Amino acid sequence: MSVPSPHLVLDAIGFRHGARLILDRISLRIAAGERVGILGPSGVGKSTLLQIVAGLVAPSSGEARIDDFAVTGPVPGATVMFQRPALLPWASVLDNVLLPARLAGKRRRGREDARAEALRILGEVGLADRIEAKPHALSGGQQQRVALARALASRPRLLLLDEPFSALDPELRASLRRDVRRLSQERGLTLLVVTHDPADVAALAERAVVLGGRPAGIVADVTVASEADLRAQLGAHAPQDGREAA
Repeated sequence: MSVPSPHLVLDAIGFRHGARLILDRISLRIAAGERVGILGPSGVGKSTLLQIVAGLVAPSSGEARIDDFAVTGPVPGATVMFQRPALLPWASVLDNVLLPARLAGKRRRGREDARAEALRILGEVGLADRIEAKPHALSGGQQQRVALARALASRPRLLLLDEPFSALDPELRASLRRDVRRLSQERGLTLLVVTHDPADVAALAERAVVLGGRPAGIVADVTVASEADLRAQLGAHAPQDGREAA
């Protein structure tokens, strides 16, 4: 029986910021539908690696490929959720979720389908009764749910998460993790989450890849069974808990 080709391949990725080498020969294979967490301390280059996958930043060396096509710019079918929701403050919840369809210039029938899809997703994330609300009227957790609905409304195959839970309290964080996992599994999405918190990876992913060193390389690549098991496997490689911007 043949083994399917990886959906995402990073081949000897290097990245420099000026004269400083940040990432050094990072190679990684991620299968379609796989859920992977990228762990590491502040400033190690996790977010930079995520942006290289999304085609938002070009590597200094090496190559990223999705479905055997080189990533040379923003990747169709890949959506990034950042640390902050980045909602349009003057637009309603529904209009924020419809933004990808409007930017795509869909014709009338397409717009009607997009609206129906947006309403369905907002129901799935628990915001069916807030579709006319503006972002300032929402809690931080609700704003991130709008960002999640907007990301899913673009019908991605690859969902990239850059510390999207870092500003939330523990209860909201746990609830949003459950929603992300459920919705990504239902859609068969490939999921890549950047975080410093092993609890995020244990809740969302089946595999953890840890970056470490200066310049950064992969120091661990392990299967995730539970948070306790993950922390035990990581040992000294486990990042310290706490918020970060990298």
